[in-house]
Amino acid sequence: LQLAESGGGLVQSGGSLNLSCVDSGHTLRYYAVGWFRQAPGKEREAVSCINNSDYDGQTYYTESVKGRFTISRDNAKNTAFLQMNSLKPEDTAVYYCAIDMTGWGGLTEEGYDYWGQGTQVTVSS
Repeated sequence: LQLAESGGGLVQSGGSLNLSCVDSGHTLRYYAVGWFRQAPGKEREAVSCINNSDYDGQTYYTESVKGRFTISRDNAKNTAFLQMNSLKPEDTAVYYCAIDMTGWGGLTEEGYDYWGQGTQVTVSS
């Protein structure tokens, strides 16, 4: 199982990006997916997660991105997404996707089993 993120880039403040996370093992549908980010000099933090169907696909967001970011998944395409709108310079970070094989997820790193390599998001002011 390998995860690959894409969709990062350089965008002006107020702009949008849509990150993708593809599971090469074609098993994404069974797992929870989390998005995390790590800014320079800071610890990695959770951004959002989406449970699997056992937990009704519920979504969770860290407070700083509520109303701006939307997590979703397309199980048929083995892909999860993070739509990021109204981006701010403080959103600049490397963004990682990860999966939790229990299907629950959560907004902590604990429990996540596989991680992608990350994609850089840079928001200019």
